[in-house]
Amino acid sequence: MKPILFCLSFMIVCGCKNPEKNNTGSENSSTDISAISTKEFTEFKVLDSKYIDQSKLWKVFDEDLAEFSEDLYNRLKPLILEQDIPTIQQHIQDRKLSYENLTKFYLYRIRAFDRENDLSLNAVISLNPNVISEAKQRDIALKNKMRKHPIFGMPILLKDNINTVDMPTTSGAVVFQNNNTKDAYIVERLKDQGALILGKANLSEWAYFFCGDCPSGYSAIGGQTLNPYGRKTIDTGGSSSGSGVAVATNFCVAAVGTETSGSILSPASQNSGVGLKPTVGLLSRSGIVPISSTLDTPGPMAKNVTDTAILLDAMLGFDDKDPKAVNLSATSKDYYEHNLNEQELLNRRFGVFKAMLEDTLYANAISDLKSKGAVIVEIAAEKIELPNFLRLLNLDMKNDLPNYIKASGDPKLTVTSVEDIIVFNKKDSIAMMPYGQSLFEGIAADTATENEFWDIKNTLKTNGKLFFDTPLQRHRLDGILSINNYHAGFAAVAEYPAVTVPMGFTDTGAPKGLTFIGRPLSEAALLSWAYAFEQASKRRIAPKNYN
Repeated sequence: MKPILFCLSFMIVCGCKNPEKNNTGSENSSTDISAISTKEFTEFKVLDSKYIDQSKLWKVFDEDLAEFSEDLYNRLKPLILEQDIPTIQQHIQDRKLSYENLTKFYLYRIRAFDRENDLSLNAVISLNPNVISEAKQRDIALKNKMRKHPIFGMPILLKDNINTVDMPTTSGAVVFQNNNTKDAYIVERLKDQGALILGKANLSEWAYFFCGDCPSGYSAIGGQTLNPYGRKTIDTGGSSSGSGVAVATNFCVAAVGTETSGSILSPASQNSGVGLKPTVGLLSRSGIVPISSTLDTPGPMAKNVTDTAILLDAMLGFDDKDPKAVNLSATSKDYYEHNLNEQELLNRRFGVFKAMLEDTLYANAISDLKSKGAVIVEIAAEKIELPNFLRLLNLDMKNDLPNYIKASGDPKLTVTSVEDIIVFNKKDSIAMMPYGQSLFEGIAADTATENEFWDIKNTLKTNGKLFFDTPLQRHRLDGILSINNYHAGFAAVAEYPAVTVPMGFTDTGAPKGLTFIGRPLSEAALLSWAYAFEQASKRRIAPKNYN
């Protein structure tokens, strides 16, 4: 029984279900957390939320949306659907569109498609009741030439483990249903740049480190998020499932996710989107419900590389309360304006896993790169293990969640620890934990001395870096190419950045992404390569039933 539970736990860590076996290029793929994520969930114990009152959710918008007709919605479609931020901003500058109507357009789509109908996706947990009035303010500010950043006036969804004063931060859990907080640091930065916080996106509860044998995209508060490319047949990816689905379905301009190991890369790739997992410390983690202060990071998710780069830039800032914060004073911060160039692949050297070339989509993506002048070097995965990965998460969360509650949670919260939450959930196990809470129970049971914990972290980081640094140095590579989040575990413990870009669809219609992995603080290079590949391939297709 213990080995089964161990494997299930590792499946949750990865945050994605991949049907392929031994897809990492490693002869010993059991050491790669991503490689054992093979379980497909096509039947669910719970679909709809028992805690979201649709009439209450929309009542505050009824008056403002009363005059937003279907005819106006259809006239705005070509200006907004699948368009990038610079294009939308140009339409607003040309007075073909306003920030108010842009916001109403997304609210219209969320109300039409997200819940309680045959196409429902359960991607959005809550909406900012002030967002329309804030959009009107942006229109006034634009007339006064107050726009300073491309993110200005753009409606953004936040994964619901990111604090904002506008809505509770639930992490998908009933015990946090009324967790009213101040803004997280990255939310302060977004608001400073003029972004509109549209609402909160559903997620795998507690960022997919809670239930064990459960589908990605499920939370007690938000219900079961479904993939627009295959409702109930294609996995959403986790844990930023709502963010990935909402972006894919044009419920927002872009969204913010979080990743510990694969939780941005997985849902972005599973929903034909772009997702960037930054170097740990590049973006602040303050005010975000944690799993691991060692590995956690927020990151941008969008339909295209341009918007991903713009959203990344808008969240930047040095947070002296985050012990891993990176001060970029001496580092280039230009991620979009002068960075995105279709010629950036010329003579760049990329390592590709030979065993993965059997994947047709991956092989085709490599051909696209070659056509733009990239140099491809076939490599075999290093035979390196990641021992005690699960224990790292257990031991971090055991300390980090209480620290979050004390420093950033609502003072009225009645729980202070993982153990308290376990007891709380048992009051109504069917409603609050229909799939159990085995990972939380594992956290409660795990202990280590300070030296043991230090050794676990050092070993994992050393091994993760060796997995990438060995081929990078041996073959003088600029980066390494993977699929979806297949190597997310190694990137996580190395604390290296990665970006995934759509590379097509399988025979069953499931999206897949080409994932670029690079050295620390190489985000500008990663985004430039991703952009060049995106322009050469153009493999994203919007989900057909939502247009």
